[in-house]
Amino acid sequence: MSSFPSRRRRRPRRCGEVRPSADWADLPIDALLSVLQYLETIELMVGGAGRVCRSWRRAIRNEPELWRRIDMRIHKYHNYRIDEGMAKEAVRRGSGRCESFWGEDATDHFLLFLTEQAPSLKSLRLISSKHITNEGLLAALNKFPVLEELELSLCKHVFGKVYEGIGIACPRLKCLKVSYPCFYSIEDIEYNKDEEALGIATMFVLRSLQLFGSELTNAGLATILDNCPHLVYLDVRHCFNIHMDITLRAKCAGIKTMKLPHGSTDDYEFQIENPVRTRARKPRRDYKPYV
Repeated sequence: MSSFPSRRRRRPRRCGEVRPSADWADLPIDALLSVLQYLETIELMVGGAGRVCRSWRRAIRNEPELWRRIDMRIHKYHNYRIDEGMAKEAVRRGSGRCESFWGEDATDHFLLFLTEQAPSLKSLRLISSKHITNEGLLAALNKFPVLEELELSLCKHVFGKVYEGIGIACPRLKCLKVSYPCFYSIEDIEYNKDEEALGIATMFVLRSLQLFGSELTNAGLATILDNCPHLVYLDVRHCFNIHMDITLRAKCAGIKTMKLPHGSTDDYEFQIENPVRTRARKPRRDYKPYV
């Protein structure tokens, strides 16, 4: 047996066969953008894409097309430290062309920055943003007239009549997603459980609505259905004040996809807390009138 290491024999090239090039820097800009658009925002910001070559790094920094859709959700990218500074840098790279921003732990100050840097925003998803207030949110939404999608999940200081203001500020809103930390029902006849539902009923072109864990009642949902005739998707899981009687089911006849209060939560992306019911009167938080 020979003591020399064996060598792999090269496969001979066929006539006309072109050896693939390993030089990604030679890609035309359109082709390069097509490749980079498949990467997530975090991979563009801190991943290895910018270290491939100089042309990739230049494109990531200077091509606004890559920053039209920005996803900075912390719970999705838990391996990275995402802060407000990183989110602002991503928005700046869009050079005013950002159309979609998804993020967590946002503040009123950041929303103001977003109005200045992304005036053509169409999709805004805010998650676990406990520092956003009714006033700050409404001030921002009044500067997003073409907004079509809005998510307010686990934003505990956004509540009440602000939804009526959202309906006025965003006349093109087609999708609204709201997830409450848990279903919290107050057994008090004087407490208005449908205040937010009445505001949502002013969003006349709404096509998709999620109210996970809301306190709204049959009356509130009926008002929404009467005033939002374009609804085709409705998610009212964990809305335990809703009882699907014959009248309510008839109003839902035109809805293609429904998720009912006791429906499966297997596809729900947040942690689900146990429902809370109380008979004690719970004072409402002070609400300053919006402009």
